[in-house]
Amino acid sequence: MEIIQDTFGVSRVIEPKGTVPVTAWKVDNSRELSPSECRICLQLIHLERDCFQQLCSECGFDEAKIIAKILDLIHRRGKLHNPFTNTAGQFYGTIEAMGSEFEKNSPYHIGDPIFCLTTMTAHPIYIDKIHKIDYNYGELTVSGYGIAFIGSPLTKIPPVLQLNYTMATFDEAASLYSIYHVSDKGKRYLVIGKDLVSSITYVWAIRKAVGEDCYITVILDEDGIGTLTPEQVKQELAHWVHSSYILNVAQPIPASETILGQEKKPYDMTINCEDLLGSEVLSVILTRQKGRLYFTSLKNGYTQSILIAESMSKEIEAYVLGQFIIGYEKFTFDLLISIAEDLNRINKLYESQSIAFRQVAKKAVAASIEKSGKLEDFIFSSSETKAVVDEVLNIAQYDCSVILQGETGVGKEKILDLIHKNSIRKNKPCVKINCATIQESLAESEFFGYEAGAFTGAQPAGKKGYFELANGGILFLDEVGTLPLNLQSKLLRVLQESEFYKVGGISPIRINVRVICASNIPLRQLVEQGRFREDLYYRLNICTITVPPLRERRDDIAALADSFLRNYCKKYGIDKELAPTALMELAKYNWPGNVRELENLIHRAVISVKDHVITGDDVQEVLRENVYEDLVMNLKHHMKYSSSLDFEKIMEQQEKQLIEYALKKFGTTRKAAEFLQMTQPKLMRKKQKYHILS
Repeated sequence: MEIIQDTFGVSRVIEPKGTVPVTAWKVDNSRELSPSECRICLQLIHLERDCFQQLCSECGFDEAKIIAKILDLIHRRGKLHNPFTNTAGQFYGTIEAMGSEFEKNSPYHIGDPIFCLTTMTAHPIYIDKIHKIDYNYGELTVSGYGIAFIGSPLTKIPPVLQLNYTMATFDEAASLYSIYHVSDKGKRYLVIGKDLVSSITYVWAIRKAVGEDCYITVILDEDGIGTLTPEQVKQELAHWVHSSYILNVAQPIPASETILGQEKKPYDMTINCEDLLGSEVLSVILTRQKGRLYFTSLKNGYTQSILIAESMSKEIEAYVLGQFIIGYEKFTFDLLISIAEDLNRINKLYESQSIAFRQVAKKAVAASIEKSGKLEDFIFSSSETKAVVDEVLNIAQYDCSVILQGETGVGKEKILDLIHKNSIRKNKPCVKINCATIQESLAESEFFGYEAGAFTGAQPAGKKGYFELANGGILFLDEVGTLPLNLQSKLLRVLQESEFYKVGGISPIRINVRVICASNIPLRQLVEQGRFREDLYYRLNICTITVPPLRERRDDIAALADSFLRNYCKKYGIDKELAPTALMELAKYNWPGNVRELENLIHRAVISVKDHVITGDDVQEVLRENVYEDLVMNLKHHMKYSSSLDFEKIMEQQEKQLIEYALKKFGTTRKAAEFLQMTQPKLMRKKQKYHILS
């Protein structure tokens, strides 16, 4: 059996053992070298755009916080590996020490300046200090060291090229090489860029392949132009392309209407470099029938684009680029050298904006604060939840009644908080009531309050009810469908007249309250069953927001799990992480208890798992405990809270319930027997045994 040679850092992995550095959660970043390693004195780090933007957004563009966050990541993981984006970047520096095997097999020498082409998620690094952040390129000037291995792809950067745009371009290098090889003459090309420099390099890769025999358009998002103004960016792009647009990529329909209004027809080939939600929609709309669509990474929305194209009955050839390709290094250097003067000019343009950048940074901070004010602690990652959030933020500004629908535990109260914080009533109270816990005999006094001496046992000073406490703000009625019908009629009167009488009161009390209701059973269904007043339903149903269950928005699971883990680690003063296998197990589970069940599982795992890393096996163990505990609790409830369980009786109950279900679902004993895979006579005997009448 062939033994795997450790040419890429396996021996540096600390947790979890048996993985490689790229997927490991923690690596050994000590200075001491093995024979197959070298140590590089770091000068510059380039962060991938999604990694850099996430760090900036999380830290509110506060530079001190960004630096502290990066240093904390490295301290905890031994490498720069952003767990939210699962990305990092690349580093540059000079070789300061080599192991014997590395020195024997390497063309480089101590003191050589070296650019490490592979991701930093594969390399142990240590940073002593971050001296400067370049916001245009997402690059850090640093002091520290990185560890490279015999298998690490290293190169020297030609002296005619500047480090910043060279390192940024190598973030796209393999994709550039691929685009060069697939470009054809006489075609219309669209580049949805993520910044000015990368857009230009893609345009030049196309032009190197086809010359002037093509038509090229570049689209940039409003937030992708760095410190430059839209006019400066469009003026620069005019040297390279036939047309350019700077717009809001996250709103693809208006954006596509703007572009098609000018361009008149779609494109033969689209290259999507943008990670923003909405870019995949824009890509599909602007690519012609049977055209080609290239994504520079899976994060760009490749899978979603296929579904979007299908929904439009549009046949498109879609591809994902970005994988390692032998030969891309020389091609990329040649491409950069041929346009070095232009890129140097753009650098000078960036430098001229250094004073203006302070104002841009302030605007970015303000925008970040506004965004965080809108979303606060609402954690999500899926396009399904993004659609709900967009709807919520729109509805929040209109002062109308809202019904929140969704299964138990999906986060309806989080949606309520989002509405409250973004409504005109955000500085007023939000009174939350669970209607299922209110005793029917006390319901009227709880909602409307009572006057002094209204009944025996009343407080001497009287009492304010929920409506009066919520005056000027929001009254949230959770499980509103459980309210008795007589109280529903009184609630309707309050909503119609904006006034009510306290119990024992003779003067009406005027109120101004926005009512938001929640129910895990659709209120329309309760109306049809006669359990909810139809007139009250229509009064409340100005707008309905349905929160999908967690199993229908699985992309949220990892983000939510990480957030819960951080909270409980902070609470207990410990440091634990979820292994990739744990995230896989969480993603596979169906979550009948939704977000509440996920939080409960993470809490239990934090307490019960002794190791630093929570594995997939740990998750399965906690899930099994939850399932059996819930089953036992339900069985004990049905068996009058007995302290023990009768196994035979339980099995009989389960068998009876299955037969009743099959008979009800299929209507005849023949079809029910087929469903249960038993003979019809056997089913009849079971039916008689359990006295099943249907």
